[in-house]
Amino acid sequence: MRIDIITVLPEIIEGALHTSILKRAQDKGLVEFGLHNLRDYSLDKHRRVDDYPFGGEAGMVLQIEPIDRAISYLKAQRNYDEVIFTTPDGEQFTQATANEFSLMQNIIILCGHYKGVDYRVREHLITREISIGDFVLTGGELVAAMIADAVVRVIPGAIGDEQSALSDSFQDGLLAPPVYTRPAEYNGWKVPEVLLSG
Repeated sequence: MRIDIITVLPEIIEGALHTSILKRAQDKGLVEFGLHNLRDYSLDKHRRVDDYPFGGEAGMVLQIEPIDRAISYLKAQRNYDEVIFTTPDGEQFTQATANEFSLMQNIIILCGHYKGVDYRVREHLITREISIGDFVLTGGELVAAMIADAVVRVIPGAIGDEQSALSDSFQDGLLAPPVYTRPAEYNGWKVPEVLLSG
């Protein structure tokens, strides 16, 4: 599987992609990440990728030209199953979505930023819009990292104990039960007897 992430702030997500389960999955050849700085696709001499919105609304909007160039560049190299845009008004990301994405070969994640993107990007270049909740972050970089983590951990072989991923919360639509480990008693707080009896 390959996940390409387009962002104006690659440094926010870089560390997450190269640690823990994501790093081990890359080392095993199960997943490959491509991190693309949107500014590299700008033709502006200052590498600008945003501008003021038409209509006088406050804030800045990511321009269509560098986004189109970035996506076109990636699509010229391989076919993609989805081109995802992270946005608060997208469909809710769930464990079922992570499972679905884990079966795909190649996906692009475009990280939202500022006031959003020129809406023509959403109309013509994006195949899926994803939200992680009804709140606004500075950008979609943390969302992209969360999507990548949730997707990769369910790829067979990504974690040491595949049964662990299959029994995670929400895998069957429910929360996982409480878990305990040693010691069986700490400060008078005991592990439920039913778990100790075998």
